[in-house]
Amino acid sequence: MSDIMASQDVVLYEELTPHIVLVTLNRPAKLNAVDAELADALEAVVRRTEADREIRVVILTSSQDRAFCAGADLGAITSGKGRGIETAAGGFAGITYAARTKPWIAVVEGMALGGGCEIALACDMIAASENARFGLPEVKRGLLAGAGGVHRMGAVLPRNIANELIATGDPLDGTRAHHFGLVNRLTPPGGALAAARELAEAIAVNAPIAVQYSLTAARASASQPDGFGRAMVAERFAALRFTEDFKEGPRAFVEKRAPVWTGR
Repeated sequence: MSDIMASQDVVLYEELTPHIVLVTLNRPAKLNAVDAELADALEAVVRRTEADREIRVVILTSSQDRAFCAGADLGAITSGKGRGIETAAGGFAGITYAARTKPWIAVVEGMALGGGCEIALACDMIAASENARFGLPEVKRGLLAGAGGVHRMGAVLPRNIANELIATGDPLDGTRAHHFGLVNRLTPPGGALAAARELAEAIAVNAPIAVQYSLTAARASASQPDGFGRAMVAERFAALRFTEDFKEGPRAFVEKRAPVWTGR
């Protein structure tokens, strides 16, 4: 059964089985860049799946293969409409810091950049194709990956590899991401969703409360470093907002020119 939610233009909701839900990001013209509407819709999905006792696994995918999510909508940010890309309960995109018990699997075909990469990192598992690209390009725009990217990337990748991604802003392809453990299932292009569904079915046959409690315990075991990292990132991000480069990066992006950094 297919049930398209109120924000049907940006998020689609479909029950694949009585226990598995497919959630689809659907802003193809913007490569699923996150605006306030998408953030609100995704937060609503989190609440809905948490409230439904029948739902055991959620699969998060994109409506097109070019990108999973290109991150924050910088156009919305520079026009003064960026505040809504974070929600009070869920953080960036309504999901990166959402409190939840159900397992989520991200399906990545194409780009998962900036906030898009952070959304994938917020999920519990990732199925990706060989053409996937995971990256935190914030430093190329004078910004900082403050929605989990900086402190979570190092939790799933070897330190030096994570540091390279963070400092260069260059992406990691699907094959290397799988090699280093960021990706659970690697497929040829077009095959990631099927792999994610297979993984979801393997989870859904298990006792749902046991799965939820086990994942809750696993997340709690890592909560102290994650919380420390989040606090540190929040502190540095607050300071970064007062720099000239913080304004220059998004402005240059919208104006389609190379940024001119001043280091101030």
